Amino acid sequence: MLKNDRLDQWDRENFFHPSTHLAQHARGDSPNRVIKTASGVFIEDRDGNRLLDAFAGLYCVNAGYGRQEIAEAIAEQARELAYYHSYVGHGTEASITLAKMILDRAPANMSKVYFGLGGSDANETNVKLIWYYNNILGRPEKKKIISRWRGYHGSGLVTGSLTGLELFHKKFDLPVEQVIHTEAPYYYRRADLDQSEEQFVAHCAAELEALIEHEGADTIAAFIGEPVLGTGGIVPPPVGYWQAIQAVLKKHDILLVADEVVTGFGRLGTMFGSDHYGIEADIITIAKGLTSAYAPLSGSIVSGKVWKVLEQGADENGPIGHGWTYSAHPIGAAAGVANLKLIDALNLVSNAGETGAYLNATMAEALMGHAHVGEVRGEGMLCAVEFVKDKDSRTFFDAAEKIGPQISAKLLEQDKVIARAMPQGDILGFAPPFCLTRAEADQVVDATLRAVKAVLG
Repeated sequence: MLKNDRLDQWDRENFFHPSTHLAQHARGDSPNRVIKTASGVFIEDRDGNRLLDAFAGLYCVNAGYGRQEIAEAIAEQARELAYYHSYVGHGTEASITLAKMILDRAPANMSKVYFGLGGSDANETNVKLIWYYNNILGRPEKKKIISRWRGYHGSGLVTGSLTGLELFHKKFDLPVEQVIHTEAPYYYRRADLDQSEEQFVAHCAAELEALIEHEGADTIAAFIGEPVLGTGGIVPPPVGYWQAIQAVLKKHDILLVADEVVTGFGRLGTMFGSDHYGIEADIITIAKGLTSAYAPLSGSIVSGKVWKVLEQGADENGPIGHGWTYSAHPIGAAAGVANLKLIDALNLVSNAGETGAYLNATMAEALMGHAHVGEVRGEGMLCAVEFVKDKDSRTFFDAAEKIGPQISAKLLEQDKVIARAMPQGDILGFAPPFCLTRAEADQVVDATLRAVKAVLG
């Protein structure tokens, strides 16, 4: 079949792409890729290139591509009822069923699910609920949110502020004043190389305590964090980190938001990252893996503690003044129901843990001997390789050399494998679909080794 050659022109003339060098793309100085079809862990573009997607889209196609069970559920829902709102107590069979399925899988202290469309709007919802919560409790000054440098929580005004990456702040007048940041639990990039992991954890907790003391605990409403840092480098926390942080938050009556947009529904080999690390959150953010990205859907799971105050607020002030037109959209909900059923039926959470561990171990064995590989790290079906100019002194490459993007490009060019060059460092990230096999993991590792040798020798 002949491709539509006008698409390239239409793309550059009409399409505003996210996270893209806009001028280069509009001029035609950078490539575009039109994706046509996909199956399992592979996607195919309109030029016939078959690519192993070792990043599952954007950490999101957890069940794998081409799942007809989810596609059929979407089509059936669209034929029966394409849309109705969820305001003023309205629901659909799909949205009500999905809410129950989520809570059946969530930590025991969770109570209700509010649905949105993406992780950004879910975290915007969370911040509004937290501010509402403290107003109802008569604490109007307790409004600041602590996030972490290198954390990723969205691209909105508040959520872009929560995100601790320079690219998302630069020239956008962010962060807003209600958001403050503390140190990332990034042991490899610690300032004091003599610190043990235990000492570094104590340092992170002390930095948080000092920030709270400086700002005043009576002004701080919540702390938000990903169980594993995602876009900031795919960084699992040091042992004991979450226990130390939670002790500080409980001491000062500060709510904890676990942003599980990436880790929720199995990526770490457990249903939630909160289960994996013993996190007792007050609110959990979900999105990507909820539908495996077959349809847009997100959620804010609120604890019984928070829900009780929200009920009190409604009794005192009437219906809560928050809602999105597409909250609990029935097509997204139908996709979510089918997706979670499929994940259970195919035992994909266990495979994410087992094959993910194999991917990480094999990647470390293949690459850690290279002079310019500083660290191979990961957890479950998440893996990252960090490149350094000098391993012994832990000297990093100049950002202008773009070593990470070069290796990512070479990986795609040579072996048709997609990995992600992560921001703020020369880091290559992997987050494959949960259906990845050991043979496919070997393919990813072998291709990565070839790409590293091609760029760095």
